[in-house]
Amino acid sequence: MTVLCRLDEIPDPGGKGFVFGEAEKREEIFVMRKGDKVYGYRNRCPHALVPLDWTSDQFLDPSRTMIMCAMHGALFAIEDGRCLAGPTRGRGLSAIAVRLVEDGAAGPVLVWDKSAD
Repeated sequence: MTVLCRLDEIPDPGGKGFVFGEAEKREEIFVMRKGDKVYGYRNRCPHALVPLDWTSDQFLDPSRTMIMCAMHGALFAIEDGRCLAGPTRGRGLSAIAVRLVEDGAAGPVLVWDKSAD
């Protein structure tokens, strides 16, 4: 299990990206927050195979209700990563196993259970 951040470090609604490793072992993931719920995905558009964020930690469309690919504007549901519009229709985002864990004075922290992916 890898601790990613505290829940209050992610805007509501909003997202936060994380990068682990280098070269062939590099993994880019991001976590979206909607209220007290969190959803994790690999940071890779299923169509263009590029990171989704147009600038660091900016994953949402202008209405702040959907994840948007910066490359071509495909839209994805925050809750399950399914494609709602754009050239990726029928192909959703790859989910990762994230969850909140209570950490005493720090409050809820977000953890990634890589072994569950």
